[in-house]
Amino acid sequence: MASFFFFFPHTMKLPMFAAVFFAVLSLTAAASCSKPLYACDSSNSLTKTLPFCKTSLSIKKRAHDLVSRLTLNEKILQLVNTAPAIPRLGIPAYEWWSEALHGVANRHGIRLNGTIKAVTSFPQVILTAATFDADLWYRIAKAIGTEARAVYNVGQAKGLTFWAPNINVFRDPRWGRGQETPGEDPTVAGVYSVAYVRGIQGDSKKGGKLGNRLKASACCKHFTAYDLDRWNGITRYVFDAEVTMQDMADTYQPPFKNCVEKGRSSGIMCAYNKVNGVPSCADHHLLTATARREWKFNGYIVSDCDAVSLVHETHNYAKTPEDAVADVLRAGMDVNCGSYLKEHTESAVEKNVVAVTDIDRALHNLFSIRMRLGLFDGNPTKLPFGHIGPNQVCTREHQNLALQTARDGIVLLKNSANLLPLSKSKTRSLAVIGHNADNPIMLIGNYAGIPCKFVTPFQGLKSYVKETIYHKGCNWANCTDATVDEAVKIAKSVDYVVLVMGLDQTQEREDFDRTHLGLPGKQEKLIAEVAKAAKRPVVLVILSGGPVDISSAKYNEKVGSILWAGYPGQAGGTAIAEIIFGDHNPGGRLPVTWYPQNFIKVPMTDMRMRADSSSGYPGRTYRFYTGPKVYEFGYGLSYSNFLYKFTSVSENKLYLSHPTATQPAKNSDSVRYTLVSKLDKKFCESKAMNVTIGVRNEGEMAGKHSVLLFVKPKKPVNGSPLKQLVGFKKVEINAGDRSEVEFLLNPCEHASKANEEGLMVIDEGSYSLVVGDVERPFDIFV
Repeated sequence: MASFFFFFPHTMKLPMFAAVFFAVLSLTAAASCSKPLYACDSSNSLTKTLPFCKTSLSIKKRAHDLVSRLTLNEKILQLVNTAPAIPRLGIPAYEWWSEALHGVANRHGIRLNGTIKAVTSFPQVILTAATFDADLWYRIAKAIGTEARAVYNVGQAKGLTFWAPNINVFRDPRWGRGQETPGEDPTVAGVYSVAYVRGIQGDSKKGGKLGNRLKASACCKHFTAYDLDRWNGITRYVFDAEVTMQDMADTYQPPFKNCVEKGRSSGIMCAYNKVNGVPSCADHHLLTATARREWKFNGYIVSDCDAVSLVHETHNYAKTPEDAVADVLRAGMDVNCGSYLKEHTESAVEKNVVAVTDIDRALHNLFSIRMRLGLFDGNPTKLPFGHIGPNQVCTREHQNLALQTARDGIVLLKNSANLLPLSKSKTRSLAVIGHNADNPIMLIGNYAGIPCKFVTPFQGLKSYVKETIYHKGCNWANCTDATVDEAVKIAKSVDYVVLVMGLDQTQEREDFDRTHLGLPGKQEKLIAEVAKAAKRPVVLVILSGGPVDISSAKYNEKVGSILWAGYPGQAGGTAIAEIIFGDHNPGGRLPVTWYPQNFIKVPMTDMRMRADSSSGYPGRTYRFYTGPKVYEFGYGLSYSNFLYKFTSVSENKLYLSHPTATQPAKNSDSVRYTLVSKLDKKFCESKAMNVTIGVRNEGEMAGKHSVLLFVKPKKPVNGSPLKQLVGFKKVEINAGDRSEVEFLLNPCEHASKANEEGLMVIDEGSYSLVVGDVERPFDIFV
């Protein structure tokens, strides 16, 4: 979607900065309504008897009746995100475009300028993912769904369709939008998508209880293989992602498959880019054959904004605008974010390149969603979800949830000589240095609303140490100007120094990818000089969405501790301070690999996941990357030491010879394999391994800990992942105590890989279960 970012003068003071930011948001908002808009008003004698208003009929029949009553012009006007009212049928206008990436966003269909003026701002998704806590993810999404309904119920929303989550795999560390995703692992992204969709749509945590109704509508994006915005002169608007069938099957598609099949998302957004020569929004195989037929998707498909125009104007896939309209409608897209369909569909019909039946199909999908949201059942405030009001926005529960997420997501990357936690009683003076230390806007990342409140790192730390000095250090994240001498002078005068450095939305964002992986400008110099001058080793806090090569700080003995805090949301400063002073034991883990600076030699346009030793291509993500790392996926320290032991594994040998399957084949490495498609679901479940892992807290402090279980082949062949995630679970263990964590390893899901034809296979051979530095071997026979 189009970039949304405000730039402010560097000279503006921070309180004024925040005030102006939110004033701009408010000024862009139209006057809000006093009540929600809806159709089928019982007091309207003209429409209340029409079949599409009868709740006793199925939604399919109601949608069919409604569409049958529309003129061609009325139909065409409904094919864009800003759908106008149809007064003669009592149907109000509807805005399909609203955002709720990590809280309800104040843009497009949402206006926080009435009774509700703020919403809970949770940490940016990449930090939320670092908690590795699916239950927490669900509770966040449930809270967002509640606040979204509240905004709608007071008439400050023009729609209830939210274009989130972003579940593209964070393939390249330079990607400006990686911050919006759950990270680089397709399993994690899939689990996150399910938790988010179920939560915001009003389903139960395990799914299956929602039925056909929606509290709010989720939309999984960007379908598919989208993870380049603007790099080296190449933009998402022209990029053709060349993806192998192998990578498509086991990296790019699984998050979307889970989103649809398990999460039951009611929306999908097709991406700007082409995939193997075909624009995503014009790809019938992608939208219809795969999503609707194979995965049984039941919902609407929206284009990314103005993506339809690109089919003709930049991709040159369609010869004329009318052909572009025909291509996307025939492919299965339903609504155009933008105006292209409004402008060109009528002429496309007149030229007989678009069939009205394709328009009708799209409208059936669109009106079905609005009916599932209850917007055609009379006054929604008198229906389920109608009781949700302003008193359920910015609640103590939701704000505590935002704080908990920041606490649990922050990752301790270094803690030499146990510098942290600092003593609350012995720390008499503190310096907080850095451009991100007292800048509230940078806490919330992009696609954010107006938070209930802000606590910056400086404010959080000052609540612990009265004598706390703040110094900005760098003029901005680009740090073209650093007041090193003054920072050094301050560092010499205090007991401890906390440097709050890193990136912000000027360095990474939508439509803006990074060109380097190090800290920008003079940040490294500032860190090194301050660390050298300080009385004791310093604490470094990095705020960023993407990974940063901080090798200089990692190996600097005067940098005692390093925390990565993502963009931690409205309560980020409190969470950072609580961890630094020991009121919370850090337990976050990196959801992405942190690469060294020289990784930028790899073209961002190379979509291959697997390494190629013949060309020196190192591969991507922990599953395939063979090069050096600054920090690896899943890395994260604690103030405690957690020890693992495989308590029990139900099988040491798995025999996967199905009685009705054909003889196993051999791949190019002469390794026997079996096709997963030849093994039915019940057979796969019957071969599942029960794995129990004992976890002991050997430290002196209670803590939450994420247990990540991997499986790896002894000899990776034919594109096998070096290792891949089986699952993850969060446990909380008191000092000296022990807990057990159970996993179920289904070989068809967790030990399979894609072959070069994009088919899932299981190789015969020796494997290991891996948790931390402990391994347990097992064998698979096919």
